[in-house]
Amino acid sequence: MSRKLKFFSDQINRAGLRSSVRPALEPDIDLEELEARLGEHEHELLEMNTNSDKLKQTYNELLEFKLVLSKAGHILASSHSHAASAEHELDENIYDNGIHEGNAYLLEQGVHQGAHGHSGVRFVSGIILKSKALAFERMLFRATRGNMLFNQASAGEPVTDPISGEEVEKAVFVVFFSGEQAKAKILKICDSFGASCYPVPEEMVKQRQIFNEVSARLSDLEVTLDAGIQHRNKALESIGSQLWRWTIMVKKEKAVYDTLNMLNFDVTKKCLVGEGWCPIFAKSQIKDCLQRSTIHSNSQVGTIFHEMDTIESPPTYFRTDKFTNAFQEIVDAYGVARYQEANPAVYSVVTFPFLFAVMFGDWGHGICLLLGALVLILREKRFSSQKLGSFMELAFGGRYVILLMAIFSIYCGLIYNEFFSVPFHIFGKSAYECRDKSCSDAHTFGLIKVREPYPFGVDPSWRGSRSELPFLNSLKMKMSILMGVAQMNLGIVLSYFDARYHGNALDIRCCIFLCIFSSDTAKIERNCSALTVHILQVSIHTTDDFPQ
Repeated sequence: MSRKLKFFSDQINRAGLRSSVRPALEPDIDLEELEARLGEHEHELLEMNTNSDKLKQTYNELLEFKLVLSKAGHILASSHSHAASAEHELDENIYDNGIHEGNAYLLEQGVHQGAHGHSGVRFVSGIILKSKALAFERMLFRATRGNMLFNQASAGEPVTDPISGEEVEKAVFVVFFSGEQAKAKILKICDSFGASCYPVPEEMVKQRQIFNEVSARLSDLEVTLDAGIQHRNKALESIGSQLWRWTIMVKKEKAVYDTLNMLNFDVTKKCLVGEGWCPIFAKSQIKDCLQRSTIHSNSQVGTIFHEMDTIESPPTYFRTDKFTNAFQEIVDAYGVARYQEANPAVYSVVTFPFLFAVMFGDWGHGICLLLGALVLILREKRFSSQKLGSFMELAFGGRYVILLMAIFSIYCGLIYNEFFSVPFHIFGKSAYECRDKSCSDAHTFGLIKVREPYPFGVDPSWRGSRSELPFLNSLKMKMSILMGVAQMNLGIVLSYFDARYHGNALDIRCCIFLCIFSSDTAKIERNCSALTVHILQVSIHTTDDFPQ
């Protein structure tokens, strides 16, 4: 029934009508009667749609035939006029030059041969998409090896395609050829290009007669189509007046059955039992809802709420809001924490956007990101009620993540002193100056320290210097490593407390990798094997002796 109601709604919207929110007053009906009534309405609409589609297809074919008769008639008339002038010119040349009478008779017969002879010129007329006309002409030329004459004329108005039902631009064509084999090839090419061929007589009298007949049939079909549309709209209006009421009935019944499917019978088969999980803080709310439902349903037996003891592990539930929901989804994408485990999303609220900013580090781009996040936040009520695209839905869901990333990017950008990769003297003058004020490049070469270090962030004088890339790249790389190692250690510490809380001694990991982070102060030159070799051998548990 839901499918039928959706079908009715689509048909009403397609017809440009509106379903009434306040349905007309009718006596109450049960679900079985509603199902029978919906089936009758569906059968009636399907039958009307089928008849309407057939009439529209016939109407579009007749309209194409009318255009072909009109345009192809002009093409044939112009070809006959050219043939008459050529015949007149040939007669003058023959008799003026004194050609032999026998040869003159043969030439004259060649000009006067009709199109109905086996060796005469024939033609095929039809209509094709305007975008395919050029390729269609080339294919005809290649298939007939140039033994054809192609003429086309624009239809002059958009034509509804009989197959697809869309309005498209089409062109009327007439192909002149000779021979049965050429005709078979041309018809096959017309079929492959989706062209519609229509017979057009050569005589002007027959053309006018058929044109008048087609015009009369089109007029009759227009009247029939209008009457069918009016009858269909009346049926849809009758359905639309009760559609809202029927939809509510079906949704309520479906919700009842969905709920019953989640319940089981008890031992006595007289009452239903439902089992589930709920947070501790929600128990009072659930009891209140059950009491209200008992009162509203006028039930003589109340609902019993009982807590059960179970050995199963409860499912994980984290309370989130519109600010923390995006961070929780990011963490859940990698793995959901077990029951009573520490929630890493709490720390990710700060660590995730800050580590992004350490790599991003440009306060000019950060301002642009901040403006975009503010637009999404200030208009969140409007966007939440609209249907957004895939990209906008993703950006809107993470609007607070983008906000924090923008704020931290501005902070790190001020530390790096980068505004769209350009440094600025924001916090005072540089600590370095050229010893000679007259030097040609006093910002990059021959600089000496003349005052206290730059108050905040990277000194602007590093830009353009010879050691710019080694210094700045080393700074950013080391900061990223330090922050990443700090986050990794935080995760290891959290996993330690989780394992200790649950009593899983085997899950406690030894933090031996922390020993590889140190500074080489001795600077002793000796032949030592690479540290990565030892780490790999520890990971794969080899039994060979470690290299000395």
